Formats: sequence, C-alpha cells, structure tokens
Amino acid sequence: MEKFVKINFLGASGVVTGSKFLIETSEKNILIDCGMFQGLKELRELNWNDLPLDVSEIDVVLLTHGHLDHVGYLPRLYKQGFRGSIIGTAPTLAIAEIILKDSAKIHEEEAEKANKEHYTKHTPALPFYTIKDAENTIVLFKPEEADKWMTLSEHIAYRFQYNGHIIGATFIEIDINGKRFVFSGDIGRNNDYLLKDPKTPEWADYLFIESTYGNKLHPQEHVETILTSIITDTIHKKGNLIIPSFAVERLQTLMYVLWKLYKNNKIPNIPIFIDSPMGNNVLEVFNRFPQWHKLSRQDYNAMCNHVNIVESYKETWETIDDKRSKIVIAGSGMVTGGRVLTYLQQLIDEPSTTVLLVGYQAEGTRGRQLQDGAHEIKFFGKYYPVNATIKNIESLSAHADQEGLLNWMKSIKNVPEKVYLIHGEPAALDVFRVKIKDTYGWNVCVPKLTDVDKLLI
Repeated sequence: MEKFVKINFLGASGVVTGSKFLIETSEKNILIDCGMFQGLKELRELNWNDLPLDVSEIDVVLLTHGHLDHVGYLPRLYKQGFRGSIIGTAPTLAIAEIILKDSAKIHEEEAEKANKEHYTKHTPALPFYTIKDAENTIVLFKPEEADKWMTLSEHIAYRFQYNGHIIGATFIEIDINGKRFVFSGDIGRNNDYLLKDPKTPEWADYLFIESTYGNKLHPQEHVETILTSIITDTIHKKGNLIIPSFAVERLQTLMYVLWKLYKNNKIPNIPIFIDSPMGNNVLEVFNRFPQWHKLSRQDYNAMCNHVNIVESYKETWETIDDKRSKIVIAGSGMVTGGRVLTYLQQLIDEPSTTVLLVGYQAEGTRGRQLQDGAHEIKFFGKYYPVNATIKNIESLSAHADQEGLLNWMKSIKNVPEKVYLIHGEPAALDVFRVKIKDTYGWNVCVPKLTDVDKLLI
C-alpha cells in the first residue's frame, strides 16, 4: 500500500504570521504550531474563519515556541473540537499559558470597550476568545523534554531541539516512515545577550524554514552605544523614552542591557518603568528555568531590582503624570495593543518624546506605520499627531538574519528532497529562495496559504 504524507499550509505561508502546518498521515495527524494572524486587516480577518478541516481528527499539536503567532489560535482550535495533547518544552508551555491568558483578557477588554464606546460596526463586538476558552485549552498542555526522541505511533517519532530565539524555543524533528521532517520554528541568533546559541539539524529530508529576514543582514549596530545616545538625548530634552516591546525576551533583554549600561557608568540612574503584566510573568519563567538561559541568579536579581514594575492601570497613569525624564518599556512590540497605547495616546504628540522600536514590525501594524514615518496614528477610534522622534534598533531582533539562516542549514549532511520557505513576507521569501538555490543547489519552493502538498514516502 502506498504511504503518503499530506502537508497542509494553514498559516505563515506567503506571510510572516499565523504559523500552522498540518501533517496528515495514515497513523497520526499532527499540527505544528497554532498561531494567530497579525498585521494587515485582511490577514487578521482570517483568524475568524474555522480551519477548513475536521479539527477533532487532529491527534496532537507540537509547539516550536510560545509567541502569539505560533500559539494564539489554540483556544479557537479547542472551540472547534480539538481535544488532543498540546506538547512543547516546559518553558514554551509556561510562556504560551501567559500569552493566551493575556491575549484572552485583551480580547475581552477590547470587545467591552468597543461596545461601550460604539466604535465597532459589529453589534455586539465579540471577543476572539475568552479567558475561559484559554483556560480550557491550557488543560491540554503536556510538557516534554528537549533532546529526547518521543514515539507518537509505530512509524512516527519527534524531538525538540534548543533554538535560541526566546526561552523554551525549539526546532522540531519528526521522523515519519524513515523520512525526517524538520520544522525550524523561529531561529535565534548566536551571541545573544540572554540565550545560548541555537542547535542545528544534521539531517532533513523535508525542511520547513522560517524566512523572516531571508532578504536582510542585521546591521552592525552597537546597541549599547545607540541606547546611550538616545537616553542622553531624552534627558537633555527633559522628555520620555517609550519603548514598545514584546513581553517575551525583548523586554528582559532591554532590562539587562539598561542595567548593564548603568552598572558600567554609561548612563545615569534614569527611572525605568516596566509596564507589561505579561512581561513580569515572563521574568518569573526566567526565574523558574535557569538552565534555559545564560543569566546568573545574581545578575537576574540585580537586573530586576534596578527597574520599577508597574503593577496596575492606576500606576500607569501615575507614571505618565511623573514629570521626570524616564524610560517606559511597555507591551506590545508592534504597537497593536497593550499598555503602550495609553502612553502613546498621552505623549506621542510631544516633541520631547522619543519612541524606540526594537523589533520586527509586521505589515499593517502601528509599529510599521511609525517606522515608515506616519504623521499621525490611529487607536481607540481616534487619530493622534506624531510629533515624537521615532527611532529604530534592528539589531535587537531575536530572529537570525539571512546569513544566520544559511549557517543554521549548513550542518545538514544530506541534500533535502524539498525545502519549504515559510514565515516570511513575499520579498524576503523570493530573495531567500534564490539565495538557497545559489548557495546549496537545493530544491526550494514557496507555498501559499491553503496549499496542500502530497508526498509519497
């Protein structure tokens, strides 16, 4: 009997967000990641569609890491009938739990606010999912060790391998009938402030590799010098430095770098406010899983003691009213929601304000609009003029650049039968496709959303 594997590209195909890849086999149906689409409205609207398949037939979800664009659709999957196991490393599941609960809370609050203030065409506006939906989903979580082959069925086994990027992140190897499928997840960078270097795969018959920076090299910026200059300028202007930040990894990295700059007498003791409930919870994950990062216990404690943690919305307003020059790090990283919007609402029209973008800004997000020089920005149903200085540090990205991606693939000993480029915008995908062909001569394809590839193995 012919054995086949069907790959369904349900997300992060032709786009950066919404990672979802369903592997159908005669033994098990496996979903790799289950993320939400972010960015452009046409993408976000896809989140509201049920998956085009019987979700109850998916046996297991394997998670590469805990970011929203890799786990944010899980409660919708549950609502559509999924009751299998959701498996990842312990820190990945800890991050996923934080992100899902936070995301559900934001969805509930936004629906409530939209209904109260009537800035929605939906009557009533409904949350994408609720806290109860998130809690029901988390019950299905099952932690698994890294570096250990686990059997799923007679001819299927999988393994998680350390991948840098964020705490708990891995790439996933799946052996099916003697063929190895490798899903890169998001690949981290070497010489990261907080994380060890990513491991690399040694064999891949079918490689699914992220392409976020497939067309770029990270600039050779000196992050500490740039930050020192921006902070000095902020103090000189008697202004505020607002840093919209991803709560996972980026926020902790910024805390570490700012503490290090102060410790080495590079910057004065300017007040630093961390306003991200989710970021605080992620700090606790660093505390719980010291083997997954490079920080010593002593440095971790010193870094935490150096900042002011904003505990409540009342304290957010007290921070805004504080007349001192200060640094505020608040979620979310692409300015799509979260506490940073409250600060920007009050301060983005002030010439003394600097907004520092410190990560990838997806198409269609407010962060991308600011990066591209928008003269005004809309949130909470209103437009606000952008009089603040907008700065950007690309080199704090947690993703490998083109060179890093090519190096990560270099250790693969065989010639893969097929390389699928995923998790990238069209320009990045096309440049990276040509680069891989020129560098390795491998068979590369760029799947589109909803494509299905049937492989005989």
